[in-house]
Amino acid sequence: MSTTLFLLYLLSAFCVAILSVRFISHYYSNNHSHTSLHRLYASRTDHVWPELKLNWRLAIATVIGFLGSAFGTVGGVGGGGIFVPVLTLVVGFDTKSAAALSKCMIMGASASSVCYNVRVAHPMKAVAILDYHLALLFQPMLMLGVSLGVSLSVVFPYWLITLLVVILFISTSSRSFCKGAEMWRQETLHKQEFAEQQATLNNSPGELQIDTTQPLIPKENMPTMNDVEICSAWYWVLFCLQFPVAIMVYGYEAVKLYREHKKRKSTGNPEMICEATIEWSALSLAFCAFCGILGGTVGGLLGSGGGFILGPLLLEIGVIPQVASATATFVMMFSSSLSVVEFYLLKRFPIPYALYLTAVSVLAGFCGQFFVRKLITIIGRASIIVFILSGVIFASALTMGVVGIEQSIQMIHEHEFMGFLEFCESQ
Repeated sequence: MSTTLFLLYLLSAFCVAILSVRFISHYYSNNHSHTSLHRLYASRTDHVWPELKLNWRLAIATVIGFLGSAFGTVGGVGGGGIFVPVLTLVVGFDTKSAAALSKCMIMGASASSVCYNVRVAHPMKAVAILDYHLALLFQPMLMLGVSLGVSLSVVFPYWLITLLVVILFISTSSRSFCKGAEMWRQETLHKQEFAEQQATLNNSPGELQIDTTQPLIPKENMPTMNDVEICSAWYWVLFCLQFPVAIMVYGYEAVKLYREHKKRKSTGNPEMICEATIEWSALSLAFCAFCGILGGTVGGLLGSGGGFILGPLLLEIGVIPQVASATATFVMMFSSSLSVVEFYLLKRFPIPYALYLTAVSVLAGFCGQFFVRKLITIIGRASIIVFILSGVIFASALTMGVVGIEQSIQMIHEHEFMGFLEFCESQ
């Protein structure tokens, strides 16, 4: 299945899931009184914020959060799909508050990973491992999508969010695993060819042996903002202001890439402008914009980070795993930061828990990058990053899917409201 067909499949599945809310809410309204509807509507918007204190629940959440942040940043996906079930089941947060807190953890882990990767060299070139051209191309649309996703997370019912999680995570994890298996086979062939070349050189006496192969691995309190009234005139001004800014920044980088690609193609220069091996045409640039908005929307909606789409997408367009992971984490740092700001303005998470979990994730980001880079150096296979990415996504699909189904069944038994909520009234 090509990348285009894969995204069309995701988009069509999302549309079917969203349209199904209309029929479910219509059925619910015909079988429940308006009084009951109002009461249940209010129950879905209550916040459950446990007190921050040292106990076994906090210890388990810390350990799982540490491991999830470490592996999530290495794969370039953040790990929000693991954080949300842990914060919900173990600590006791409501689902939407857990999604907001997961963004704080993703922000901390990605920021520490970026600080580590800034000092890491590219495995094949004398440049940085972070591809700033790709980051600047995807960043504006991703951040724009995050704003839309955060707003939709307030409106969408919980069962719909669960359904979108399962569709997205199962699809991207299976596709990433196939990509990793293909890269593993290529690395095996490369190792065999290199061993044969070394054997040939060792059997040729009197010749100077020079290793010309290039390595596949790198060398080594703000009360004033929170007082902005939700749905006030200033709130909508700030919300709408990001649209022209994002479009202008994306347009600048897109035009730059298009002109440089056209110029190099006319002069016969085969060197790539950035890591991607695609043709920078108007269609491919529009495709990247769509993927950026989709990834950001999913990240803001699910509290999972746009890396669940951006990471696999970078691999699809020809970016090597080390660069794809570092670049996706770099982009995710900004998009998750925007989500944290928006969730803070919406008063969706407790500050003490946010500070504590962010600190844990910062430490995990450094440790994960260090140990996995060392492991890649030892075994000489960069495809391990792709398998980590696929594993984190699949684990997220299992945890969020099981928890989501369980809570959705409980909502049905308690006759809770299953339709869309009003944005301004549900804060």
